[in-house]
Amino acid sequence: MKTRFSRRQAMRGLGGITIGLPLLEEMLPTASAAMRADVPVRAFNLFFGLGIPAPLQQEGFGGVLEPLQPLAEKLLIMRGVDHTRADEKGANAHYDGAAAAFTAEPPDGEAKAGGGSIDQLIRRGAHPDGLPPGMVPTLIGGTFFRRSRVCRYVHSYNPDGTVAATIQERPRDLFERVFGTLDITGGDGDLTRRRLRRSVLDSVVDQYRFYTGTRSPLGATSRGRIAEHLDRIREFEQRAFAMRRTSDGAPDAPPQSLLLHGGSADPGGMGIDITVEELTSEWRLMADLYAMAVKMDRVRFGSLTFLAAGERIRLKGDYEYEGRKVFTFDDAGQQNASGDKGCSHEWWHKFNEKKSNEQLRAHAHLKMRELAWFLSRLDDEDSREANGRTILENSLITISTESGDGRHNDVKRELTGVFHAVTGGNGRFRTGEIQDVGAEGVDVYNTMLNAMGVDRKLGPDDREVRPVESILA
Repeated sequence: MKTRFSRRQAMRGLGGITIGLPLLEEMLPTASAAMRADVPVRAFNLFFGLGIPAPLQQEGFGGVLEPLQPLAEKLLIMRGVDHTRADEKGANAHYDGAAAAFTAEPPDGEAKAGGGSIDQLIRRGAHPDGLPPGMVPTLIGGTFFRRSRVCRYVHSYNPDGTVAATIQERPRDLFERVFGTLDITGGDGDLTRRRLRRSVLDSVVDQYRFYTGTRSPLGATSRGRIAEHLDRIREFEQRAFAMRRTSDGAPDAPPQSLLLHGGSADPGGMGIDITVEELTSEWRLMADLYAMAVKMDRVRFGSLTFLAAGERIRLKGDYEYEGRKVFTFDDAGQQNASGDKGCSHEWWHKFNEKKSNEQLRAHAHLKMRELAWFLSRLDDEDSREANGRTILENSLITISTESGDGRHNDVKRELTGVFHAVTGGNGRFRTGEIQDVGAEGVDVYNTMLNAMGVDRKLGPDDREVRPVESILA
């Protein structure tokens, strides 16, 4: 009789380490059952800073949205989403809009949102008694530099508006959040601790050998998949920790992240100098690690940020897409300014629909390329699930930003036309379209929550429910 495994079968090691197995043929009872099989409910918020001016959104995939085109059939792109109800006197749209992203509410002070975010309400609706044991309840990661006010960079909130989890901004921290903590200092001679210092995978090595060895209950194909799966984890671990093996087999202490973090990343709001390579290399490692955590069913809810609201960086270097050179960034030189006035942020304030906006377009195009990098990691063959769809198709991934226009002279214009896109949510939402929804964000979000089976809604309790039927499959 063929051995059967649960989809959540995992190798469990020391120090709270859990290594999920990939989907194996032994996890599928029959072909017909596989077609009916339920997949996990997942919801993630994907944020990018500074936005896409509404007029540029009208160009569709012929403009800055080009990098999303390969995923077009698996996305619903929504234009005309209005967040003006989130306007708060005394704060600009960078902050108001960032707080409204995924919550449809204005901020509540410096460190809270005005309410819960989409992912957290879905989490509670799908798992009222808590997630299965051993899972990371909420994973929040990001590559960002603008520090003032938490809502700029954190985008996952509990129903009371408090941050749902600590944000991980260094790849090694995100790795540890998913797999457990490695002890990298000192040495007491204990073999177990020495092995943990070497690698988190070393704590499950005996199970690994069993599943891939001659006594394994698995078929040859599944044994090969497990071996490839763990090799990939080892690769990410080594990238995150820059592990260089020494003669005695132990790694050097993990180096610091290559990017600036904490106060040095946002020196008084003056911005930092950074190259395209520096920015995208670490982001892609972060995105790869996050995607791997999702694939291994270690996390089902959370958020990922690529550049904060009101981001201030002075980017430099050649930018290429699909083998062609798109632009050469030199923010400070092209602005002919230093400090905050030489940052990419200023291109959004200078946006003029009657001009070419060449620099802004290049920055927005790069943002879409990097978001597509993450999304595509959940849409490969390794992401195929029991119902035949990929994790990208089965999940609800909501993509948004802070404003529809970067000019600070018209709140109505700033907080309308805010770019949104969603994935299909396992067949719940219409995809393969660009829609001019012309609706308030709170109505769009509540329509999404209802489709995901969540009874709770965002916004005031006495507000009239206005479903946005056009986004539903």
